Amino acid sequence: MIDVQSQKDLRGISIQKVGIKDLNWPIVVMDRENKTQTTIAKITAAAELKGDIRGTHMSRFIEAIDELKVVGPKEIEKLLDRIKEKLNSEKAYIRFDFPYFINKRTPVTGTLSPLKVDCYFEAERDNKFDLKVGVVVPVHTLCPCSKEISEYGAHNQRAYVTIEVKMRKFMWIEELVEIAESSASCPLYSILKRPDEKWVTERAYQNPRFVEDLLREVVLKIREDGRIKWYKVFVESIESIHNHNAFAYIEGEITK
Repeated sequence: MIDVQSQKDLRGISIQKVGIKDLNWPIVVMDRENKTQTTIAKITAAAELKGDIRGTHMSRFIEAIDELKVVGPKEIEKLLDRIKEKLNSEKAYIRFDFPYFINKRTPVTGTLSPLKVDCYFEAERDNKFDLKVGVVVPVHTLCPCSKEISEYGAHNQRAYVTIEVKMRKFMWIEELVEIAESSASCPLYSILKRPDEKWVTERAYQNPRFVEDLLREVVLKIREDGRIKWYKVFVESIESIHNHNAFAYIEGEITK
């Protein structure tokens, strides 16, 4: 049959990215506790298209993805090489957005339950390989100002810490999550019995955090970790007594 996509194009316009998005696909990712974890990813995949070629072959992206067994740094690099080869392209791109579950025990009763963390891998490959790993971690914050000015109590809320990094050496998803949780007023748990709820309430009260405090604590921990060479941190507080949210943002390189 005629290959319409491979026909010559005379308009001379190269396309930086052309491909597929919102592909829901089962994947297997590495899990620190259980070695692997199966989840569902929403995938975007693309390739650079030369100016003299009419179109790309969309099915070839899915064929390459279907060959993937485990999604890790080395496997993603090999996947992008396959996409480049299948599509005769100089550059390929892929992003996996997926929920990841971490089993956590509550601080007092030890009740075990999974906590969902939204994660993503975003990578490009031309003559070099560039990979970003991101996590969006739900945490608990308590307002230092509210605590200081009130005779009793303080307003508190859920916040989300997005950490995106480029690594020199491998890090587990769980390690990035722990950086966010240890920087907050208190971690979150899916199940809380009354003794646990008491502990969480008092823990947060003892560790008040503005979004600025939370962001700076995260950045200090990132800078101390020799495995990270670049980072982006975004903290958003879902304010409980205001008709708006609060946020803080920073990115930077670590040259040491």
